[in-house]
Amino acid sequence: MLQAPVISARAWKRSTYRFTPELVILLGAALAFICFPYDLGFLTRTLIMMILVLSLDLILGYAGIASLGHAAMYGTGAYAAGLFAIHVTQEPVLGLFAGGAAGALAAWASGLLLLRTHGLAFLMLSIAVAAVLQDLASKVRSVTGGADGLTGITMGPVLGMFEFDLPGRTGFWYACAVLLIVTLSLQTTVNSAFGLALRGIKNSPTRMRAIGTPVYRRLVSAYVIAGAVAGIAGALSAQITALVSIESYSFSLSAEIMVMLILGGSGRLYGAILGTLIFAVIQHVAAAIDPFNWLFVIGVLLLTVVFFAPEGLLSVPIRLIRLARGSS
Repeated sequence: MLQAPVISARAWKRSTYRFTPELVILLGAALAFICFPYDLGFLTRTLIMMILVLSLDLILGYAGIASLGHAAMYGTGAYAAGLFAIHVTQEPVLGLFAGGAAGALAAWASGLLLLRTHGLAFLMLSIAVAAVLQDLASKVRSVTGGADGLTGITMGPVLGMFEFDLPGRTGFWYACAVLLIVTLSLQTTVNSAFGLALRGIKNSPTRMRAIGTPVYRRLVSAYVIAGAVAGIAGALSAQITALVSIESYSFSLSAEIMVMLILGGSGRLYGAILGTLIFAVIQHVAAAIDPFNWLFVIGVLLLTVVFFAPEGLLSVPIRLIRLARGSS
């Protein structure tokens, strides 16, 4: 008779532990909102970058697909959401779906070809796809605004209740809510049978093929999901800043999110969030001190992480705990 309550208590404990990281994100966002009320623009951009880096982590950290053209899906989602707001409806949530669908479509169309290649060829082709889309956005000036960017984006209240305000409070909490939903969704994905198959493909695609796993289809599916998440990040950026520029497709953006992921640690969703936060804070502070040489600080940090913590900064506490247990 006493067994049922014991099991329920354990299940509750596991459930609580499972959701603790999301609560940490929420509490951290609330703390940042209270402590830095005049930096909400910077904080909101950081939250959007976290979503983008999470999407890269799905394909790089779990499936082993190294891409330097991930901005292709981000930029496509941003333009889709901007055009959707101008020509269809100003409802932000529907715009997010439009951006996510556009990012997924771009990933599907490019992934069908790109994922038949590997290694350096994939890296080069992924950069080429982003460059082609950037050039296309620049050429189709009547639709995208060309080099001047897409302007005239006006958004309605989020869920019909929360108006976007000048200080950026609504944009901050809107981005925070989307980040939480994306994190929970990706956590469910990577812990599913599909996520386990991706890890197996990353470790040994040959072995996975031998046991009957459709490797190519799994990789394309992961690429499409990551494209949808990147598109959502782009849509968020377009809605909150009310501007989309061709820099959304830039190589520097793809390289920056790669560095953020390496700093935090790939293959761990919370490593992507930590790496983005550290990169954004260092960039913000170092650029304020020396606008021309702040990349030097990022370079030194990246070298330090690669040499002394190749699994990312998120692995450092775990290493220290293991070291302490080993010495005790």
